[in-house]
Amino acid sequence: MPLRVARRLGLLDARGLTVTEEPVTSSPGQFRALLDGRVDAALTSPDNVLAYRFTAANPLGKTADVRIVSAVDRGLGLGLYARPGAEGAVVAGVDVPGSGFAFGLYALMEHLGLGGYRVEPIGSTPRRLQALLTGECGVTMLNAGNELIAEDRGMVRLAGLAEVCRPYLGTVLTVVGDRRLAAARELAAALRECTAHILDGRADELVLEEAGRVLGLSGHLAPRYLERLKDPVEGLVPGNTVDLDALRSVLALRVRHLPDEGLAGALDPARGLIDA
Repeated sequence: MPLRVARRLGLLDARGLTVTEEPVTSSPGQFRALLDGRVDAALTSPDNVLAYRFTAANPLGKTADVRIVSAVDRGLGLGLYARPGAEGAVVAGVDVPGSGFAFGLYALMEHLGLGGYRVEPIGSTPRRLQALLTGECGVTMLNAGNELIAEDRGMVRLAGLAEVCRPYLGTVLTVVGDRRLAAARELAAALRECTAHILDGRADELVLEEAGRVLGLSGHLAPRYLERLKDPVEGLVPGNTVDLDALRSVLALRVRHLPDEGLAGALDPARGLIDA
């Protein structure tokens, strides 16, 4: 959403940026395009940046100089959603089994004492929402407006990730190497200014319009989405500064479920994860 609103506010034009959005069906597809140079930057989970920078045990089997340029949000309502009456041996829909939102799902299922579920890779959050609504899966992780649609369609929020993992970092801006780093820094600056507009209420009408137009949030859901963007626990990150404690939470989830990946010291500034 900050990218859409930044465009509407003229913040991209002011920095000479032409940004074309490319939707992806999954995080492996997103990083395949990023590593191949078909996209210049990505808005993604910081867990993906950890995986594709430090360990070849990722879905693509290779690493690269991916780095975080800017923080964006703290999860935007990220939580575990279920079909009413889902119980017993249910299908749990994830992007891919070894990714950040999947680790969050595992943590929440354990927190709630739920077992006997089978993990099924489904792809991006919009795809998981549709899978939940159609019964392809019984539970999944949703956020960024998709969770509001799920609730409106009768799905049940079981728990929010903030209940077990706080502070949390949900989305970051990332690039590979130096090729498009200067442009990504300009984009980060535009997003930072846009975040300030949203948090202090100067962009309320634009957010409501874009929530309906892009996310399909009907009249009564759009104000809830705006409120979520401004939430101090789960909303946009003021100043877009990477909170190391929040990044440690993301890393802890990954290490908890994949303990032998060699991620010790991953947050050491000398290792280059965060753009200086």
